[in-house]
Amino acid sequence: MLLFKPSMAAQSLPKTLIFSSTQSPNAHRASLDIAKSMVMTERTATTTTLAPPQRRTVSASEARISLVFALASQASSVSQRLLMDLASETAKYVFPKRFESRNLEEALMAVPDLETVRFKVLSRTDQYEIRVVEPYFIAETTMPGKTGFDFNGASQSFNVLAEYLFGKNTSKETMEMTTPVFTSRTQSDGERMEMTTPVITKKVEKQGKWQMSFVMPSKYGSNVPLPKDPSVRIKEVPRKVVAVVAFSGFVTDEEVKRRELKLRDALKNDRQFQVKEGASVEVAQYNPPFTLPFTRRNEIALEVEKKEG
Repeated sequence: MLLFKPSMAAQSLPKTLIFSSTQSPNAHRASLDIAKSMVMTERTATTTTLAPPQRRTVSASEARISLVFALASQASSVSQRLLMDLASETAKYVFPKRFESRNLEEALMAVPDLETVRFKVLSRTDQYEIRVVEPYFIAETTMPGKTGFDFNGASQSFNVLAEYLFGKNTSKETMEMTTPVFTSRTQSDGERMEMTTPVITKKVEKQGKWQMSFVMPSKYGSNVPLPKDPSVRIKEVPRKVVAVVAFSGFVTDEEVKRRELKLRDALKNDRQFQVKEGASVEVAQYNPPFTLPFTRRNEIALEVEKKEG
């Protein structure tokens, strides 16, 4: 008997392929051919299995297209956020809030749906109403010139306060506007404050100068960001009682003077309140410049106190 040690491949062959010397030459050659064929098949399969996968090369044009799509997707996301913010801010002006009205003129007035000073109406007549106003903080600057409502002077003061509100402060915070700039209120680097209304314009009797002030958002309390511009001052306005008259249209020095005199005369007949000694007129403007004149809300106010006895 011829002894034959099979290979690893041959060990897995069927027993019929393990041959002996008793086989015929033709059968022997056939067995060898089958064995070789199976070994070659096994090696080919092993080579195919162990071959490392080939990575597909991305062309420069494909890379550019992928980048464009990624940037477009990111830009779309940013645009959607900006549109949402814009829609939110626009809604405050498109859907304004209204004060309780005493007549048709006041019924047509509207103010942006922004934060404003907190107050409670104590009494109301056909000519004015008495309010108790809660404390609030303001950013104030002195207006140039001798008049309070000339376009150049008002614009200059407004811009100074706006720069402070929108980031020119030690905290570099951008604050949202309010109503009243005790004309108006809303939200760069840092947090955004809402702007308030009104803008307040107040005459300094002794100096003959006018002050313009923005109402600060109440969420800051006494921790209002400090201005970098020395012409801007931060002040707390204490709780006070005021007599208020509302009117529409554009504010002029002549209109303010006329309405102030009329309010002072009306208060002489008030049974509970009188004008506080040394009180000066204060003007609140609630609307942005693009507001139609007949829908604008303006107010003049005089601080009052209860009559003795």
